[in-house]
Amino acid sequence: MTTALVRPVTLPTGVAFAGTGLAFASLYLAAGAPTPLLVLFEREWGFAPWVLTVAFAAYAFGLLASLLVVGSLSDHVGRRPVLVGALSVEVAAMLMFVFAPDIGWVIAARVVQGVATGAASSAFTAALVELAPPHRKRLGTVVAGAAPAGGLGLGALLTGAAVQFTHSANLIVFGALTVVMVLGTLTAAFSGETATRRAGALDSLRPRVTVPRAARREFTAAIPVHLASWMFAGLFMGLAPTIVRDIFHLDSGLLNGATAFLPPASAAVAGYVLGRQHPRRTILLGGAAVLLGAAVVLTGVGTVTLPLVWAGGVIGGAGFGATFSGALRAVGPLAESHQRAGLFAAVFLVAYLSFGVPAIVAGQLVAPLGLHATVELYGAAILAAAAAGLLTQWRLTRAAETPQVPTGHADGDTTGARAREYA
Repeated sequence: MTTALVRPVTLPTGVAFAGTGLAFASLYLAAGAPTPLLVLFEREWGFAPWVLTVAFAAYAFGLLASLLVVGSLSDHVGRRPVLVGALSVEVAAMLMFVFAPDIGWVIAARVVQGVATGAASSAFTAALVELAPPHRKRLGTVVAGAAPAGGLGLGALLTGAAVQFTHSANLIVFGALTVVMVLGTLTAAFSGETATRRAGALDSLRPRVTVPRAARREFTAAIPVHLASWMFAGLFMGLAPTIVRDIFHLDSGLLNGATAFLPPASAAVAGYVLGRQHPRRTILLGGAAVLLGAAVVLTGVGTVTLPLVWAGGVIGGAGFGATFSGALRAVGPLAESHQRAGLFAAVFLVAYLSFGVPAIVAGQLVAPLGLHATVELYGAAILAAAAAGLLTQWRLTRAAETPQVPTGHADGDTTGARAREYA
């Protein structure tokens, strides 16, 4: 008697790609969701205002620690086990939010959420590139660049609406997100594996940043660009509710959520629309937009004109999306498959250091300097970083215009072929 082998059920590649993109966006939707709630928690539980930025940035520090330890793990054990494990931890974080009795629990939930997001981000990005249709790997990096920004903005907006129009916003938001994360976990579990298992999984858990030699110039050149754009996002996601309340004297959950929503939503649109542009051009356009957006926001804060702050958020947010998408597309083809998650982990490490650390510093400066002066200093730092990033990218553009002698080496040919897939 013969025994038929039971083949594991896997989703069609197109369905897995779409589901993976949605699950990735949902992870960041959950990350953006607490922003409008933090001001509500401050009013209900009566903690000091600086605790708001600690609660905001606790997520970033959990994410950074996770990236350092398990950021490249999926290059060794596969994308699927890492994604299933990380999304399961995210479910636990959502339940912690649902039952949080005080700000200490919220901060703990933010840390757990950050750990889950850090473990999943590089694996999600690599999986999207690998699940993208052949010869259209660009689509994978475009989606990977747009999903975090779009998720952050949508999370803030929907939570703001829940705060404004319901009396149980915390339960509604995080109860729904618990269900979404369970669905994301199932999607990851039934998607086909895209990476080949390799030895060295335990060694990969040593905290370190891994950037392939071929990608180091592009990676280093993008650091000031990431600093400016993610600081800009942090200004809106971390400080927007306090700015709206204390500078513009408006107390509205919906307004808080809408203000935080504008930059990441604009970022998601820009990252997608500019996906066909050359990565260098996209980064340059994005850096200029961040520079202009920060200047408009500072003008709006200085003149107490909220529409100017919104306009600056849209402009700078578009720059945020353009620079992040362009930077991913610039370094993506410079890594082999077994190096991809480690490289993307390094990118996210820089991004979230830029996202979390300045927000913590700003929160500590509010008491001695005042909110108005703190925002001005924060904005000046964004302007300086954006200017440095534009200068660095312009120099790379000039260097690329210098005629190069073809080497004809196999490695060079392979890199060129991968680059054409992303173009």
